[in-house]
Amino acid sequence: MCSKDVPPTTRRIDRRALLVTSAATALTLNGVSFASAENREGQQGQQGDETRTVRGTLPPGSPDFVYVPVEVPGGVRELHVSYRYDKPAVPPGTQGNALDIGLFDERGTGLGGAGFRGWSGGARSEFFVRADDATPGYLPGPVRPGTWHIALGPYTVAPEGLPYEITVTLRYGAPGVTPRPSYPPERAKGRGRAWYRGDCHIHSWYSDGRRTPGEIAALARAAGLDFINSAEHNTQSAHAHWAEHAGDDLLILLGEEVTTRNGHVVALGTDPGTFVDWRYRARDNRFGHYADAIRRAGGLVVPAHPHATCIGCNWKFGFGEADVVEVWNGPYTPDDEVSLADWDSTLEAAGRGGRWIPAMGSSDAHRDPDRVGGPQTVVLAEELSRTAILAGLRAGRSYVAESAAVSVDFAAVGGRGRRAGIGERLDVDRDAPVTVRVDVSGAPGCVIRLVTDQGVLFTGPPLPASGSGSAEWRTTPAYASYVRAEVRHPAAAAGLPGPLAAFTNPVFLGGV
Repeated sequence: MCSKDVPPTTRRIDRRALLVTSAATALTLNGVSFASAENREGQQGQQGDETRTVRGTLPPGSPDFVYVPVEVPGGVRELHVSYRYDKPAVPPGTQGNALDIGLFDERGTGLGGAGFRGWSGGARSEFFVRADDATPGYLPGPVRPGTWHIALGPYTVAPEGLPYEITVTLRYGAPGVTPRPSYPPERAKGRGRAWYRGDCHIHSWYSDGRRTPGEIAALARAAGLDFINSAEHNTQSAHAHWAEHAGDDLLILLGEEVTTRNGHVVALGTDPGTFVDWRYRARDNRFGHYADAIRRAGGLVVPAHPHATCIGCNWKFGFGEADVVEVWNGPYTPDDEVSLADWDSTLEAAGRGGRWIPAMGSSDAHRDPDRVGGPQTVVLAEELSRTAILAGLRAGRSYVAESAAVSVDFAAVGGRGRRAGIGERLDVDRDAPVTVRVDVSGAPGCVIRLVTDQGVLFTGPPLPASGSGSAEWRTTPAYASYVRAEVRHPAAAAGLPGPLAAFTNPVFLGGV
């Protein structure tokens, strides 16, 4: 709704101007339009720019996403958007204002993202798109005429509301040429069948990280990693910027951290250019569709930090669609301990032949001092390729270590020399004797623990200063349906386990 006491190039939007869209969780605001190319003479500045500003206030209880239409005429070379919003002080325990932002082009805002042109969340106060370039987080491409939409995500709203101001500038002129994207190869030289170390949850400046892809690749190599996965929040814009940083020694997988209001999921190792929509909650019953989309694109569905305490981070979608679950995220904290215990409670049914979901760990590194490769998932794969790494992760042939200094070998041996390693099943009779052995290096002062469906049944002495040591334990499948190994630092408080240095996926015992 226009206000008579503001210049004609400024539109003021209030609650009365909210128009409900067909989706129950979205609103469309009255938007802005620009003069057509034919009528622009004398209206733009010397640089061929036109600017409009919209203002409004989003009330508490606003939908997850609000759209501001922008009518774009022909002849536009670049669309530039900047925004700001009030951040009033609020009492302790009360949420303040936080407003995310993104962009959809003339193809629309429908779920699935046909019109998606970028998302920066709350990481940037301005962005641009044009044919030959775009702000990190956004996709370069022509600025075609039609109705574009600025997407606002009121993450949290203070009790007095969220006043905002958006300024849209169109720059006219001949468009540039959109570059042909180049993606990293899906195979690196590797070492044949071997244990490969990777970090599958890393952020660069293409979402809310502060590091460039080149800086991340250098840190990954320094951390002893063989592979990484690009996982930007709600955008695939980084995919075309990794190729030059891959090499025979570093496989770079492509993905996305799908950041919903009911939890985050890493789309791991998807086809280049894959976008996965995030604009739904658990109550909308849409997650299965997008989990299928991740798998159709060749990737894995990995719920991230399922018990994290940040707003919207706690996982609410259940684990029926998960291929792997990230139970260790960054420096080991109490919410990781809860995630580990929650995951462990699902393994007993798998020990009886049910489906099981392997666990993994990642750094979720954003900026200094976040440590790339802390932790890292070590996976047994036939080769260093996208297909082989994902197959090893999906099968649970992996363990998690705090750094490349820590290595774990874990297996169970039964009658007649039968052997099963991490993620495998030792198929022996219920009462057959089984010997479980763990070999650890790089963990001075840590203790080895063996965890079964009954809990912790073995705890070894502290490892020597060399950091290397072994433990053996004998059992039967009747006594333990699975066994997994943990390597723990000394406890900081009596009665509590110390932080993890490493843990393995289980070995299952007994036939099905």
